[in-house]
This record gives sequence, structure tokens and C-alpha cells, in this order.
Amino acid sequence: MKILGSLVINTVALLITAYLIPGFVVENLVAAVVAAFVIGVINTFIKPILQIIALPITFMTLGIFALVLNILLLWAAAYITPGFSIDGFLTAVIGSIVLSLTSAFLNLLTK
Repeated sequence: MKILGSLVINTVALLITAYLIPGFVVENLVAAVVAAFVIGVINTFIKPILQIIALPITFMTLGIFALVLNILLLWAAAYITPGFSIDGFLTAVIGSIVLSLTSAFLNLLTK
């Protein structure tokens, strides 16, 4: 049940981010659900491995590379998900920040 709630929250956060950020496109609700699922899978399985590998770079950049890694993984999710696209790197940066803040806020509201 917790996974379903997380999927709903991330779907709503994606739709809000798509509404607020031009160039961050989610075509419909089905695309938003699939994108939220793909982002969840990437964050669960791939992101921890990449964070361990990138730990020295993250340490040298005082944590900024962790943001870059998050942006690249979001961009990868947009690349493999039909109906979800991000126009450019700056859009991915702003979208990643807004998506993270929106998701955190929605998680805070539901707890």
C-alpha cells in the first residue's frame, strides 16, 4: 500500500512540475504514471550504485555532483518513457529541483 501511495504522490508531483516548467512535458495521466514508476525503479536500483561509484567526485565537488547525477537519471527516465520528455539540460536542472521539492512537500502533507 505504501508503494501505491508513493506512486500517486510522484505522479502528482510530475504533473505539477510539467505544469510549472516549460519544456518539461508529460502528455497525459498514463504517461505520468509510467514515468513515476520508471523514476521510482531507477531511484531504487540504479541510483544507489551510481552514488557509490561517484562518491569521490561527489566528495570533491562538495555534493554538487549528486545533483548532476539526479538530473542525469531524470533525463534518462524521460528518454525511455514514452509521453514524457525534457527539452534541454537547463530544463532538466530546474525540473529536477522543482520535482524534488514538490515530491517532498506532498510527502510531508500525507504523513
